[in-house]
Formats: sequence, structure tokens, C-alpha cells
Amino acid sequence: MNTKLIQFLETTNNLELELDFLANNFNEKIVFSTSFGIEDQVISHEIFSQNLNNIEVFTLDTGRFFAETYAVWDKTLLQYNKKIKAYYPNTEKVENYVNENGINAFYNTIELRKECCFIRKVAPLGRALKGAKIWITGLRAEQSENRNTLKKIEWDEERQLYKYNPLLNWSTEDVVTYLKKFGVPYNTLHDENFVSIGCAPCTRALKPGEDFRAGRWWWEDKTKKECGLHR
Repeated sequence: MNTKLIQFLETTNNLELELDFLANNFNEKIVFSTSFGIEDQVISHEIFSQNLNNIEVFTLDTGRFFAETYAVWDKTLLQYNKKIKAYYPNTEKVENYVNENGINAFYNTIELRKECCFIRKVAPLGRALKGAKIWITGLRAEQSENRNTLKKIEWDEERQLYKYNPLLNWSTEDVVTYLKKFGVPYNTLHDENFVSIGCAPCTRALKPGEDFRAGRWWWEDKTKKECGLHR
């Protein structure tokens, strides 16, 4: 990625212009990963409404989503008439994990939880990012302590690509205001105090006073609450 493009993305602070500029000035593979949370729906709306067809939108279907997540996935396809590519975990690895450890083994130890995340999310992500040179994410700094030191554009040495976090400095209020303004479909679990929504067995609604990530893997030490997608 050239210096001019990096500088534009880092300093413009206009999502519509940034994505348009990126799509029209970068000739290598660009992908955007969505889990259908409110942040991701903002980015999907911009990509789809601007017809930025050279940005591939994909999702990692773990097989354990909430019904509401599948519903907003379907609504998004219907509203924009665009494709969202689905990547799935390796069937044999899922079968082996469940048969050896149990259907909900991730509750038992951190190691088993991380193994489940690796099989269902991290490994499929590797396939989704193959050949990509820019990976767009919906990460925001206020989502967790681990994310408030992120940069808007980062070089991922392990994956050999640039990671672009266009909503890094957006607040939750900014995101919600945007969704309402443009009539973007969203996961209705957000109305029930679900904030960060992942797999159904590993996600719950927040209780009053809890931080953003408290509803994910709530039985674990809060310092370990990442699945390995964003190292």
C-alpha cells in the first residue's frame, strides 16, 4: 500500500470517502469480515450502497449463531441484493472435537474454548484471507482494553497484509445514529442489551455496569477474552 493511500485512510475521518478511495486506488484483493454486529452493518452498508464490488464481504459461520444473527444476515442480503461469502469450519475437525470433548466442552477449560474458537473461526479465517492484501474490520477502540491501542491502519506481519479499522474511533452512539439515519438492518439482540454478539452458547446480555466484553465468555478471566481472530 502506498504512502498516499495510507495517509488518506488515516486522516480523512469520512467512512464513505475512505472506502471509495480505497476501492478505486488499490488494485489487489480487499476483503471485509462481518459478524453482523452493528459496526459491521455500518461498513456493509457503505460497501453495498456504493457498489464497491471489488471489496469482498465474507462471514465466518461457526454453526452456533443465534437465530437473530441468521435473520439479520438474511435481511442484509434482501435489502442490498449483494453477496456475502460464507466460510465454514472443517467438518471432520468439528466432529472430532465434539466426539472427544462434548458438545459444550468450551465451558470446561480455557484451552478447550480456544480450541473450539480456532476450529470454528480462526482456521476458516485463514482461508478467507488467502491472497488478500487489505483486511477491513469493524473493530473499535472502546470495545475492550485490548483494542484501545490499535491503529487505524496496521501491518499484520503474520498474515502479510494491512488491517484497516475504519471505525476505530467511533463511539457506540455514533454507530447507532448511523444505523438509524440510513435504515440499516441490525441484530435485534442489541435491543436486549447484547452488545458484542458471537456464538449463542458463549454470549449473554450485559448486566448494569458491566463493560463491553463482559457478555462474551463470561466464565473466564476478562483479560483472556479474545478468540484469536484479532491477535
